[in-house]
Amino acid sequence: MPTSIAFIGLGAMGRPMLQHLLAHGCTATVYARSAESRAAAAELGVALGASPAEAARHAEFVFTNVTSTADVEAVLCGPDGVMHGAQPGTVCIDHSTIAPEGARRIASTLQAVGLHALDAPVSGGVSGAQQASLSIMVGGDAATFARALPLLQVLGRNVRHVGASGSGQVAKACNQLIQVVTIEAIAEALLYAGRQGVDADAVLGAIATGFAGSRMLDLMGPKMATRDFNAGIEARLHAKDFGLIAESAQAAGLHLPTMEQVRQQLDALMAQGWGKDDTSSLLRVLEQQQH
Repeated sequence: MPTSIAFIGLGAMGRPMLQHLLAHGCTATVYARSAESRAAAAELGVALGASPAEAARHAEFVFTNVTSTADVEAVLCGPDGVMHGAQPGTVCIDHSTIAPEGARRIASTLQAVGLHALDAPVSGGVSGAQQASLSIMVGGDAATFARALPLLQVLGRNVRHVGASGSGQVAKACNQLIQVVTIEAIAEALLYAGRQGVDADAVLGAIATGFAGSRMLDLMGPKMATRDFNAGIEARLHAKDFGLIAESAQAAGLHLPTMEQVRQQLDALMAQGWGKDDTSSLLRVLEQQQH
């Protein structure tokens, strides 16, 4: 029998993820707020629910991929949220990047009405969603993870159970911290090379296979060298993520100096109106800050 799912969040990531699940044989009902998302649902030939609760009514699994902690709470736990329509035993899988504390709170709320929750943020961007090659970091009960694993493996190549509820979000925060700090370091390195009169492409070729080599260097180095600031991942999303990390670190009594400095650079990027451009725009921020 096909697996019945609900899907909420048909954005740039959500749409290809739903397409893979449909190709796998799932039947889906979608809740879509925007006209663009409703049009995407129509193109995919899936049913539309009038509310998250209605979309989830007959689903074995509910997938959400929205923007903020508040958005996830609204669609899962709000007045017309999933929890008011889903049958007991339904598994709610959230692919959004939100606060670990929020993920734990949502999981507890869902558990109280007989639902299961997995926080399962992803890494790999739109291309990873399109190619079903995402890395998926999962927090939640191990038995629930095992039940959801076959569907998660439809979406990603590296699917890992990290620990209890909220652990997936902690892993995603670590991913974002390393990723964006590295982007800032690449920007600083190429600014330095340029001011020394050395060709950026030559520098990238010289260091790519050494200890400085990384996936981010391979991706962001050429973008900065050619001044291609078209979004692969919009910088505003990294700024949002660093806000979450800062709040969570503060709540834990942690001082993370590099994170705090890079967050200031992201804030400066946003202030320039470059939030919908690529995070490689950190190079432009540095250039503006020079005297």
